[in-house]
Amino acid sequence: MADEREVASDGDGEEAAHDPEREARRLAALSLIRRYGDPVLKSRATPIDRFDEALRQQIARMGQIMDEANGVGLAAPQLGLSQRLLVYRVGPEAPLTVLVNPELEWSSDDEEPLDEGCLSIPGVTVPVERPVYVRVRALDESGERRLVEASGLEARVIQHEIDHLDGVLILDRTAKDERKQAMRALREAERDHAERAA
Repeated sequence: MADEREVASDGDGEEAAHDPEREARRLAALSLIRRYGDPVLKSRATPIDRFDEALRQQIARMGQIMDEANGVGLAAPQLGLSQRLLVYRVGPEAPLTVLVNPELEWSSDDEEPLDEGCLSIPGVTVPVERPVYVRVRALDESGERRLVEASGLEARVIQHEIDHLDGVLILDRTAKDERKQAMRALREAERDHAERAA
């Protein structure tokens, strides 16, 4: 999931002018993330059953890519890996949270609409209505059981990333009119991206 910094920096390039090195790292990280239209983003990921050094290295890599791309969450399918694994960091000083094989155990009836961006659909935000509170059962990087009770932004990020594990994108969660506008914005962003690359 993209945070406000990622969405804002896709627009006018102001952030790049302040720190070109950081912008170069962001663009390099974004180049590793699968984009809208890639079939892996529409597929249900498979559960993880090996908790080894390779998994820990993959988690560290995902955290680094997410941070450099200015995201707050990243799911393994966004890197082309069909694994039920996600990472997120809700605040800049917060620790990286890892959820392996997460299952949404409970969500509140209270829902709230909020604009969401996605690292796999850069430059696009759409309103998505989600439960405000969730409880998720998962495993950590060592295979130990973990229970997460979250609200607000953390709950939204978890739900967004679990959607990725199920092959669901924010465009699938928004109204038809919003989806049409988002697709126009996406085409414009892709055209601009192609012109800059040329």
